[in-house]
Amino acid sequence: MTVGGGGGGGAGGVTSGKKRQRVGSNSRLSSTIAIIDSRPDNTLTERSQKTSGIRRTSSHAVIPSSSGFNDSATADVILRLFVDQLPLFDTDDSESISAVDSDQSDVQIYLHSDVLRRSKYFAALLSDRWQKESNDVDSGNSSRMFRLNLGVPATPGSIDHHLTVLQLLYTNDFSTIIHNVSIALCLLPVALELIFEDCIKACVRFIEAVPWTEDEERKILSIVPLLGKEESQELLARVSIDRNDSSEEMLHGLILSALHNHPNMAFAKAFVAKLMRDFSSKETAKRVLDRAFYSSLKIVKESLEDYSSPDFRGDHNETEAIQRLNLHTAMTNGRHLLWLVERMIELRVADTAVQEWSNQASFTADLLRALRDDAWRNIVPGLPAVVLRCTCKLSNAVAMGTILATRQVRMKIVKDWLPVLILCKDNVTPMMPSHKTVYVELEDTFLRIISTLPLSDAQELLQQCLSFSTRNVEDCPHLISAFTTWFDRANKFPQPDM
Repeated sequence: MTVGGGGGGGAGGVTSGKKRQRVGSNSRLSSTIAIIDSRPDNTLTERSQKTSGIRRTSSHAVIPSSSGFNDSATADVILRLFVDQLPLFDTDDSESISAVDSDQSDVQIYLHSDVLRRSKYFAALLSDRWQKESNDVDSGNSSRMFRLNLGVPATPGSIDHHLTVLQLLYTNDFSTIIHNVSIALCLLPVALELIFEDCIKACVRFIEAVPWTEDEERKILSIVPLLGKEESQELLARVSIDRNDSSEEMLHGLILSALHNHPNMAFAKAFVAKLMRDFSSKETAKRVLDRAFYSSLKIVKESLEDYSSPDFRGDHNETEAIQRLNLHTAMTNGRHLLWLVERMIELRVADTAVQEWSNQASFTADLLRALRDDAWRNIVPGLPAVVLRCTCKLSNAVAMGTILATRQVRMKIVKDWLPVLILCKDNVTPMMPSHKTVYVELEDTFLRIISTLPLSDAQELLQQCLSFSTRNVEDCPHLISAFTTWFDRANKFPQPDM
């Protein structure tokens, strides 16, 4: 911003360098510019020391003279606006300087010193101390007349925005002009430049209260460093937060809400699944999923433990109701567990879940006891399939190499869960087609994992897999292949006799 003094005298309305076309950004802005006379007798040049023949604006100007704005009859300040410098703020428009209409680069306007003092910048400029050090006062006139030059950035609409802010000095009602974010962002830099506090507060208050586009948010963040602490905090509160774990807590809350609270669970789960796929931090997603996994697994385990070891000291009907509740709780959280496992595998963050699932000897023991009791069949017939689907998903991730598990983990996941698979296949009748598919897939997956183990470990586990055989031997090629592979390896490198 460049400011300076000028000499000469004159009366009338705003003058401009050349005849120009006006395109305002809004109706009020257009009215502000409409009063500029387009037929001056002489042309203002930068740093000119004399202007003459300044012509009054026509009487049909949109802004009435009674407002005081640009009223040469009562004005004691003549302000010249001219394009003088590079933009104060970043812009995406690389041609912003050339885009400024050269015909609109020099404007003269009539103002009032008592009104201008609402701006701290003009208050300092019009102070006695400043005036003593400058020649900004026309001492030849009977009434004191200040002559000021104000350079504005070479950005599109810069003259218009300055004129609008100058007009706002004459009112306390900013809402008629500041009615969208785009206008507020155009006027705020000018208000900051002129230290017009009321306008700054009005712009910030409007911006803070309404939604932003991505481009508007970028511009707002570029201006925030220039604001005072109070104003910047109001805007930054929307895009920043004090807690470092806020994203993690937000994502965890969404998962819990989708699993437990949302009435349309399927849609909510699908939405949260997409959020996690697009989430920027894989580590944060892993921590959130691990937390939810441990929580659901704990509930399933406790429910089955309570079911397998019931307290019969109460009333029979009460005990039966509690047992039903335990099974329903296990089933509901088993479904949650399956959804979490699917998300973990999708994001390739299931290593912790695989390790935990391979260390569930007590859980599988409780599950086996529960499944040997026929009561569950009429209450939660889908429970075995849900639990085995979790096992199948995690085991398949190990067999495919999606999760690189240690030998101990690979052996344990088969050893602990193979008895559950065998019991379900042998005792769960009638077997639904979907359940049969899960059983066959898990059989094949376990056999592939067994093939990765030392021959001694594989020998122990394969002997338990005989139940995979069927009436027609040709219907179990995966079992035949597994035993054939084991015998080929054992015979290829026989151990020497001791």
